[in-house]
Amino acid sequence: MAEKIHKCVSCTTYTMNEKCPNCGEATILPRPPKFSLIDKYAALKREAQKRELIEKGLY
Repeated sequence: MAEKIHKCVSCTTYTMNEKCPNCGEATILPRPPKFSLIDKYAALKREAQKRELIEKGLY
C-alpha cells in the first residue's frame, strides 16, 4: 500500500505519520485545489495578491 505525505497544520512540518513528530498534533493530507479554466474566484485571488503586494511595498 502506498503511503502519502502528511503536513502538520501548527508547525508546518511534513511527515509520513498521522501525528507530527515535533509537536504531536494531528496531520492532514495537503492537496492542491482542483484546477478549472472557469475560476469563479480568480478576481478575488488577484485582489488579495494585489493587497498583499501593496502592504509589502512592492506594487
